[in-house]
Amino acid sequence: MQSVSLNLTVNGQQREFVVEPWTTLLDLLRHEMDLTGTKKGCDHGQCGACTVLIDGRRMNSCLALAVMQDGKTVTTVEGLAAPDGTLSPIQAAFIEHDAFQCGYCTPGQLCSATALLQEGHAHTPEEIRELMSGNLCRCGAYPNIVDAITQVLAQAATPEVA
Repeated sequence: MQSVSLNLTVNGQQREFVVEPWTTLLDLLRHEMDLTGTKKGCDHGQCGACTVLIDGRRMNSCLALAVMQDGKTVTTVEGLAAPDGTLSPIQAAFIEHDAFQCGYCTPGQLCSATALLQEGHAHTPEEIRELMSGNLCRCGAYPNIVDAITQVLAQAATPEVA
């Protein structure tokens, strides 16, 4: 089979690649771009460690062929903070609530939580747990993850006082 050219915007940078048709987005990110924040967990789409945002929607990058993402915008955990290094609200809340233990699942959890907040479907801890159920944490930091997301939801719902 022939290699395929594709263009992606990854963490705000336009990039061009030539890949084999079977290359997953996960492998492209990790091996071609050295963006190792996105983790290879189960490699079967069952753990969520490889979750990234594709055009703002969460996706298991181990299941996404790179060639199918041509022209799309990909955000990895490395792209969640502002260009000056200021953490996103969900990243800051994860730290504040100690929403990680070993940290292996944290990049996928953060990307999934970012999308969850943008989707606007979660309003209660139960809904958060359900909508985050595709991201597994072997250390059991689930209550802290829910607390962090709940805090960001509350902050977004509270108008700032001038």
